[in-house]
Amino acid sequence: MIKTRFAPSPTGYLHVGGLRTALYCYLFARKNKGKFILRIEDTDRERYVEGAEESLIKTLEWVGLKYDEGPFKQSERTEIYQEHAQKLIESGHAYRCFCTKEHLEEMRQKQTERKQAPMYDRKCIDLPQSEVEAKMQAGEPFVIRQKIPYELIKFKDLIRGNMQFDGKTIDDTVLIKSDGFPTYHLANVVDDHLMEITHVIRGEEWLPSTPKHVALYKALNWSPPEFAHLPLLLNPDKTKLSKRQDHVAVEDYIKEGYGKEAIINFVAFLGWNPGGGEEKEIYTLKELESAFSLEKVHKSGAVFNIEKLDWFNWKWQKAAFEEETANLPREEKAKKLLEKCEQYLSENIKKDTAPGGRQEEKLLKALLTIDEKILKDPKETNDNIKFYFNLPDYNKELLTHEKMKVDFDQATKSLTEAQKDLAELKDWTEESLKQTLLKTVEKLGTKNGQVFWPLRVALTGVQFSPGIFESAWILGKEESLLRIETALNKLK
Repeated sequence: MIKTRFAPSPTGYLHVGGLRTALYCYLFARKNKGKFILRIEDTDRERYVEGAEESLIKTLEWVGLKYDEGPFKQSERTEIYQEHAQKLIESGHAYRCFCTKEHLEEMRQKQTERKQAPMYDRKCIDLPQSEVEAKMQAGEPFVIRQKIPYELIKFKDLIRGNMQFDGKTIDDTVLIKSDGFPTYHLANVVDDHLMEITHVIRGEEWLPSTPKHVALYKALNWSPPEFAHLPLLLNPDKTKLSKRQDHVAVEDYIKEGYGKEAIINFVAFLGWNPGGGEEKEIYTLKELESAFSLEKVHKSGAVFNIEKLDWFNWKWQKAAFEEETANLPREEKAKKLLEKCEQYLSENIKKDTAPGGRQEEKLLKALLTIDEKILKDPKETNDNIKFYFNLPDYNKELLTHEKMKVDFDQATKSLTEAQKDLAELKDWTEESLKQTLLKTVEKLGTKNGQVFWPLRVALTGVQFSPGIFESAWILGKEESLLRIETALNKLK
């Protein structure tokens, strides 16, 4: 049976890179009808953060990644690791190291001066057993180091292909620290074997450690699992996405109102793509379970683009809102929009548009014209609709448009004729406004834009806004004609 595991360290909030690892492990297990295991690697007590474990689990549950076994805590399994470390010593694949911090610092300094890669100098590798016992009896602190075999260490990575490392270039890593706790290297190998993990899916940063792990499997006479190292997450400038930078914690995005569907959808595409000409980008978690495969995971780094996350969030919110309001009248749909953005409206608009107030109907209509913008970013609602309530003091240059061939003369002609036609209109609806203004265009013998552009600016006073038919409908006949007159006065 296929078995994957997500093994985070409780040293803070869940990084988006960690969520991606968890998601890929989860999807691979589900795709292959296997099991997904959660293991908490909490043996680094110096970096342990109180409450981090609970936060990790809560976040995984919130996004919908349900684990089949666990959570297992490594801090409760220290005797198991110590037992295996002793076996490695007895078989000659590990040794006790009594070197002091001072010696190690001096050693690294000399290596740096010689421009060598910092590596343990194996000072303690051949200590006589009698000396080892004497030091232990004297209470000297020690660590247990792995004895890396000086040979070519080979393994296959499911994403990167065949890999090989020269053992002489690999440090004798610490397996058991002086406090008796294991390091990641020993604990994860032992646990992956005992928990029957078949596929280790993790970040690219662990690739240099993999030959150490392969050597440990061989030393313990175990078959290693399959390995798959995921590409790095990058900032837009191609630097590594780091915990030291803002907004890398999944919890931050949850607090900012991003939906779980959007977060999962976005994270899934950070290094993976269904390929095969598939243009579909919106996936439910269930759909990802069917579509995902390690063969489609990229080798190169994946850029973390917040604009893309915003896009996913907008698409999911839009779909949810459309489903929720599918059978509601327009007024009720508008009230639902108001619930999403009311806190961001200015006090002036709130005062004038209170329930039953003079302009409540105008507000609800206005919200319908920017429904997608509200769903994308409700904080910008006020800026998008304030022109309905107060005409901005715009420059008359805005009434012209070079590409549409609208100069001051054309703008004056278009507005004058539109004003006459609209003044005669009795049925003030979006459709009647459309038909009337299309006749204005036909009468003037111009293109639509030569009438619609100056008219829309006259009604709204801004460069970007909803269309002229809906804007005029919401403003009403009296206000629309007044604003057109204001524009014509600017052109005189």
